[in-house]
Amino acid sequence: MITKPIVVGIDGTPASHRALEWALDEAVVRGCSLHVIHAWTFEALTDWTETTEQRVRAESQALIDKAVQKASEKRQELPEIIRQSLRGDAAETLEKASEGAAMLVVASHTDHRIRQMVLGSTSMHVVRHAHAPIVVIPVNDRELAETTR
Repeated sequence: MITKPIVVGIDGTPASHRALEWALDEAVVRGCSLHVIHAWTFEALTDWTETTEQRVRAESQALIDKAVQKASEKRQELPEIIRQSLRGDAAETLEKASEGAAMLVVASHTDHRIRQMVLGSTSMHVVRHAHAPIVVIPVNDRELAETTR
């Protein structure tokens, strides 16, 4: 029997690290693989820094590797982990990645706007459009206090 994977979107924030840890635990319990995704964009005409697409891709892959290593350190058991650095808008990339998944896990992020106090724009998008059940890991009190200052 082939088990559908769990997909988790990360972006290097503490909230996304907590989402990765939750998804790791759930993948072990379910006995399925975990797809760890970081979406990135690069627009040569609008990117004012001296960087290249290859550099942005390498930074994305390093972010994934660092997050997976940190989340895996103290665990006795790990699922099969598939790392994916994908170019594209985070919300749309995660929506597409949810096709055929057992679930999609994301962290909520806050903004100064009231409508984003619970869900960030990416999580709001995937809650509405994903092709699999969604788990949104909420911000904690400290993260909420830091973003409302």
